[in-house]
Amino acid sequence: MPEPDTTTISRVKPELKVERPKLHKVLLVNDDFTPRAFVVTVLRAEFRMGDGQAQRVMMTAHQRGVCVVAVFTREVAEEKATAATEMGRKQGYPLLFTTEPEE
Repeated sequence: MPEPDTTTISRVKPELKVERPKLHKVLLVNDDFTPRAFVVTVLRAEFRMGDGQAQRVMMTAHQRGVCVVAVFTREVAEEKATAATEMGRKQGYPLLFTTEPEE
């Protein structure tokens, strides 16, 4: 009697390696023209900070020249930095938020 044809189907699924998205820091750059109260307002509005945290971030940037505001995925970091910078530009201030990759 002839043997029936047999087909073996592999049930092992390939293992997917999902890499976490690279994170980026949003940095507040100090300037000598934007009022401190306005910087706090921007931090509260765009980054949803409480008054105390916004004050601390603003003062750190004032004293050190720059301060990390928050860490997000690249797209979100760039959107927030642009929106916060634009808030200052609309009021005539040189307020600047930038982004850089987190190491």
